[in-house]
Amino acid sequence: MLNVDHVSFAYNDIPVLEDINLKIHRGEHVSIIGESGCGKSTLLKIIYGLLHIKIGEIYWDDNQVLGPLYNLVPGEPYMKYLSQDFDLMPYNTVFENVSQYLSVFEPDKLKTHTQELIEMIEMTDFTDTKVKLLSGGQQQRVALARVLAQRPEILLLDEPFSHIDNFRKNGLRRNLFTFLKKEGITVLTATHDHNDMLPFADRVMVIRDTKIIAKDTPKNLYEHPKDLYIASLFGEANKIPVNIVKSYADTKRRIIVYAHEFKVSEKSGLEVLVNRSYYIGGHYMIDGIYENKNIYFHHHKAIEAGKTVFLNVSLETINQRLATGTE
Repeated sequence: MLNVDHVSFAYNDIPVLEDINLKIHRGEHVSIIGESGCGKSTLLKIIYGLLHIKIGEIYWDDNQVLGPLYNLVPGEPYMKYLSQDFDLMPYNTVFENVSQYLSVFEPDKLKTHTQELIEMIEMTDFTDTKVKLLSGGQQQRVALARVLAQRPEILLLDEPFSHIDNFRKNGLRRNLFTFLKKEGITVLTATHDHNDMLPFADRVMVIRDTKIIAKDTPKNLYEHPKDLYIASLFGEANKIPVNIVKSYADTKRRIIVYAHEFKVSEKSGLEVLVNRSYYIGGHYMIDGIYENKNIYFHHHKAIEAGKTVFLNVSLETINQRLATGTE
């Protein structure tokens, strides 16, 4: 088990993380999400031992993870960290980079394992290409395979697909996270892309204002977001009022509704004035005004600017969000 126990950290006396507690079991995949600058990358660097902490402790089973004041070379042998800096050998080939840490005393095994990893990152056609000739996205994929070749017990991924184009990204996600689960490797992924974690993470941790504000499964966080900040990490979201009859009195509460959960009506619902329609493939994102604030919803076709429409939400969605307790 990885145990992050009451960890706090500051840069130049400015708090970045405060009282962080996290327990991750072997083979578990945990995603860390939050807005840019919230401390996701800092937390990974602390866990890996790149930053010294004065408050709190980190353990992998019974082994304490120590920072740069205790280790000449930061990091622990059972843990690997893939940052947004790739740290590759530019004048060596893809094969040479991936196989660097494999045993040369078993050449057949080295070749087979290296080729398997290169195939997983879909770089077979570039096996003998020098890394300096590759694009940024290709180099990121090579760096990923190089880290996996070292067979870590824990893998820390910091925005692992940030340089990779969408054409490759979806397949690589599936290949990578399937491989890691099969190998029983514990994974922490810091990301701002909900596609990195919704289909793959076992649990998600949300950071805001130096604190962990939520921990749950991706499904539960998505379906029951307790505030607009959490919902917005999954997609365009809105906070709207819902009238509930309770004890014969009208009580007004607000719930979170994702853009795709609205249905357009021409007769009744939330009265919205349309500003603009954005085509986003298969449907449109509509920007409108409700109660003098922007509201966003999906529709199968563009809506003329200046037109008034009405939005409805299913009773199932309303009840689900009301049960979440959002105010």
